Amino acid sequence: MTGYFKLRRIVLEQLKNGLPGNLTYHDVDHVLDVLNVCNQYIKRNKIKGIDAYLLRIGALVHDLGFTKSTQNHEEVGAMMAQEIMESLKMDPAHIEIVKSLIMATKIPQNPKTDLQRIICDSDLDYLGRKDYMEISGKLYEELKSTGMIKTREDWVELQIKFLKNHTFHTEFAQKNREPKKQFWLKQIIKNENY
Repeated sequence: MTGYFKLRRIVLEQLKNGLPGNLTYHDVDHVLDVLNVCNQYIKRNKIKGIDAYLLRIGALVHDLGFTKSTQNHEEVGAMMAQEIMESLKMDPAHIEIVKSLIMATKIPQNPKTDLQRIICDSDLDYLGRKDYMEISGKLYEELKSTGMIKTREDWVELQIKFLKNHTFHTEFAQKNREPKKQFWLKQIIKNENY
């Protein structure tokens, strides 16, 4: 399980230097937030050894592809993660698991393993937190600057559809994030000023 701190340094450096400035949501803060939430799952679920190690790596690299492309960034990021992990002589089986963690975060999420369920819920944890409005505001700015949405109406429609279709995958998130997510959805539907 060596190489984690070296990988962390490499990845954070690549993110800081490589992410376009108009990515106000998919930034280093988001990656560190996902890592922090994964660490909370590791502690809460008493995840040990290799699984904890791989989950932390997955969190660090899950949006690495955004340094090269906003399209299919998961596939791009999986290849980038593989290159970094190979350069650090990491176990090929571990590389495959990390790549599967990155791919699991692709929307619509369809995780197959416990680690994939955790990384998916960590990636979208903010949907059911009190800082949802602040974080979704960053996503709004990003989508607007990248031309993914044109108007506030497009944004509201997109958020309503996304929140209605999204499902949390872990027991913790279903119990502790879903109610707040439903609260935000109701707020958005009834408040035209969102």
